[in-house]
Amino acid sequence: MATIRRDAPAEHLGPSERAARGRAARADVPRRAHGTWTAPADRPSPVELLEQQAATRVPELVPIRYGRMLVSAFTFYRGAAYLMASDLAGLPRTNLHAQLCGDAHLSNFGAYAAPDRDLVFDINDFDETLPGPFEWDLKRLVTSFAVAGRDRGFEVSQRAAINIAATRSYREAMHRYAAMGDLDLWYFRMAVDELVRQFAATASTKQLKRLEKNVAKARSKDSLRAFDKLTEIVEGDVRIRSDPPVVVATRDLFAPDQHAALDETIHAMLRSYRSTLTNDRGRLLDRFRYVDSARKVVGVGSVGTRAWIALLVGRGGTDPLFLQFKEAEASVLEPFLGPSEFANHGQRVVEGQRLTQAAHDITLGWLRTTGPDGLERDYYVRQLWDAKGSALVDLMNAKALAEYAKVCGQALARAHARAGDAVAIGSYLGRSDTFDRTLASFAEAYADQNEQDYAAMRDAVDAGTIVVEVGV
Repeated sequence: MATIRRDAPAEHLGPSERAARGRAARADVPRRAHGTWTAPADRPSPVELLEQQAATRVPELVPIRYGRMLVSAFTFYRGAAYLMASDLAGLPRTNLHAQLCGDAHLSNFGAYAAPDRDLVFDINDFDETLPGPFEWDLKRLVTSFAVAGRDRGFEVSQRAAINIAATRSYREAMHRYAAMGDLDLWYFRMAVDELVRQFAATASTKQLKRLEKNVAKARSKDSLRAFDKLTEIVEGDVRIRSDPPVVVATRDLFAPDQHAALDETIHAMLRSYRSTLTNDRGRLLDRFRYVDSARKVVGVGSVGTRAWIALLVGRGGTDPLFLQFKEAEASVLEPFLGPSEFANHGQRVVEGQRLTQAAHDITLGWLRTTGPDGLERDYYVRQLWDAKGSALVDLMNAKALAEYAKVCGQALARAHARAGDAVAIGSYLGRSDTFDRTLASFAEAYADQNEQDYAAMRDAVDAGTIVVEVGV
């Protein structure tokens, strides 16, 4: 397996040689080879694979994960990255590698605040990041639109147009990035204000108002808002408010003597985390003091991994900073693409994010700590809320979802162009719509598989094989 490693000598091939590499890859894996999906006879049970993942997670949270996945075939797909990685491993693959998101589902793209506080649009989930064939991310993205189109009740022709739009946008953007200078590509980012202006040219008044409202909501999500929403005053001191099982303050999870020991552990975690920051950002962290912590259930696929939030305050208690410590396990891609070059999976997540995002959270860092059970675990750290916003897919009509597919395709291409060879990938994709239509066909075929896997999970619930907790 070819991979991208920091210690590998840099190649300095010319554009023609890089383009030739992309064209040569077509001989090994023709573009049309990506267009079909048929489950092999020995395909593992989807429930068995999910239960394998559950083995290392917090037991009482696993039913919540399953409950969230069972809301619909669309939410099931959000939590099924491991299942799809297992399936992609058995298909033809190119040797054109990039730093993969690893779970390029449409819900893992969104808006957030860059360090200069402008809103940008990009991939915003890197739990599964790992180097690998560029098309794995693209197949996961396009299939997510096929699944979303079905969830929205769109016709076959509408879904086909949406699926094609995602791949076409990726392909055309890759050609644009291949023509850019390396520094220009590195600095390029997708500004939300510009995306809104582009959308306004074709959107209805109602659609535009909805988008502007969603952007305004994202801008308001910061530590001050989290402070107002998540804290309360207890005996004169600010504390994180428990809202079980989604948010449970550590003082409610542990006995008093254990909680006192945990406080010391969290201080040690903060010190370890600080060592992964650049000096200027470490100095910024020093201005805040730790106040309280809680366990927080996040997302769909991540539910059951250990996720903690820590409240820190500065300026005499009037300047809050919420940090999220999220457990980082091995990427779901590693059983099929090989282990990460990083010994710490928190570092794997952070390095992948820094490599592929155009702008990233200044608090990104990682650590390793020993839990109350005596086991070592890796974590990455980021701000809990930093003007984060997600698309309201459940309110989109077919035209709006196609526009969103274009934006996600462009963002994924930019991430891959930073960490891979845009010239070679663009050459492989070509200028025709062959690859666009090929992946649209794959996406619909795999959406069928997703529905079958969703039904299998429902059957397992009915049979009592797995336990779920719904409505959380």
